[in-house]
Amino acid sequence: MAIEEQTGRIVRSISGFYDVVLPTGTVTCQARGILRKEGMTPLTGDMVRVTVQRGKGMIQQVLPRRNSFIRPAVANVDALLIFAANVNPVTEPFLIDRVTAIAGNKGVESILCVNKTDLDEAEELCGIYSRAGFRVIATSAQTGAGIGELRRALQGKLTAFTGNSGVGKSSILNRLCPELRLPTGEVSEKLGRGRHTTRHVELFTLDPETFVMDTPGFSSFDTDQMDVILKENLQYAFPDFGPWLGRCQFHDCSHRREPGCAVRAAAEEGRIEPSRYDSYLRLYEKAALYKEWEHK
Repeated sequence: MAIEEQTGRIVRSISGFYDVVLPTGTVTCQARGILRKEGMTPLTGDMVRVTVQRGKGMIQQVLPRRNSFIRPAVANVDALLIFAANVNPVTEPFLIDRVTAIAGNKGVESILCVNKTDLDEAEELCGIYSRAGFRVIATSAQTGAGIGELRRALQGKLTAFTGNSGVGKSSILNRLCPELRLPTGEVSEKLGRGRHTTRHVELFTLDPETFVMDTPGFSSFDTDQMDVILKENLQYAFPDFGPWLGRCQFHDCSHRREPGCAVRAAAEEGRIEPSRYDSYLRLYEKAALYKEWEHK
């Protein structure tokens, strides 16, 4: 039987097997060993060149990416939809800030979805990120509040859902597309965190122009597995720092302890949210430990 060569998109990745949507249908594929040797792991969202023989596929090449992320493990996205909640579990702002910084560093839009507002309206959390310049959408998977606004924000994009476990990513996706009937998990009242109900990354179609990826939840312990931002680039990953960049006494200011720092002064005066500035300091300390030459 002849070997066919086609190009398609990976829509699901599980344990080294990849479901790829091709012009002739969806085929489960494995990746050529040389890709692993080259350090190229295919990701959900990748466009790939595939050969198909007797109904089995082999990924021969991962086509050039617009962007990619380590966690969530996705590629070629237009936006990250970051889920948070102010109740059971309470989302630590640092988790949000790390993901928004990683997205900003790659030029990808961040949207914050504050869920479970039927239990806690999370006005302070919403305010922090609205004032920082992010689009914030308050939702409730229980009542359906905010689902229409969320659908409009996703329209025409490929968006990856991400956030800590138990905040309701799958529940919201079920609201957006009820026929999916994705499993959802309970949150431990004692531990204040949810179980991982999504164990792989999968792409779903909401309409012909709108696609979303459901990804496994993470905890505060998982942030060390995320992309690292070089310390000199970190300031640009905080859009709310923008008005004060270039106004410091020293051109190479790290915005920590230097005299005449406009960013630190803005934080002290409340013009930059204190929690955002604190997250910057924490991320800078992590970034300072990163040696770029060790990872080349």
